[in-house]
Amino acid sequence: MPKLVFSRHGLSEWNALNQFTGWADVDLAPQGVEEAIEGGRKIKEAGIEFDVAYTSVLTRAIKTCNLILENSDQLWVPQIKSWRLNERHYGKLQGLNKQETAEKYGDDQVHIWRRSYDTLPPLMEATDEGSAANDRRYAMLDQRDIPGGENLKVTLERALPFWQDEIAPALLDDKTVLVAAHGNSLRALAKHIEGISDEDIMDLEIPTGQPLVYELNDDLTVAKKYYL
Repeated sequence: MPKLVFSRHGLSEWNALNQFTGWADVDLAPQGVEEAIEGGRKIKEAGIEFDVAYTSVLTRAIKTCNLILENSDQLWVPQIKSWRLNERHYGKLQGLNKQETAEKYGDDQVHIWRRSYDTLPPLMEATDEGSAANDRRYAMLDQRDIPGGENLKVTLERALPFWQDEIAPALLDDKTVLVAAHGNSLRALAKHIEGISDEDIMDLEIPTGQPLVYELNDDLTVAKKYYL
């Protein structure tokens, strides 16, 4: 039975400051480091042995992946990094305080920007400071693939090819897989795996640093789902 483990990165510095993060590359907060370490310990206690690990190209997810593997005595496991597992891009909201933004635009509007399946945030231009178009890690991408902002629908469309080309084939080969990524990229993949509706996905929250285990049938449908 294939086994898939999702881990949202530990609490980041901007999570701690209640700021929209998205593709901004911020580090783990001290609490986030401890969450990732504890996640690795729980995985070791559960006896889960990975064959391959996938993560994004953002520091907070990469460090979480490393800490999980190190603290489950599996730091040698091959890791594959992809921008397709990045957090949802929050456009011009990136770096803004969520509470201050809610006071400016209203709680309902901010809730829609954060949780709606298909509503885009205010978009960032390629010329804006902080645009991913100026980041060397995305230099190989067609400029049209670098977002100025994403909703969950676009995030899923971006992540799905990586699921189809990399993660699903590994699972179908009966490998045990770790995906250390972000709240929204994992929510997008969970929507696909579990067949969650556009409406119900708004209520799905994946907590930081808690390993989520999927035991899958041979056709990759979910047999069992639980947190460690």
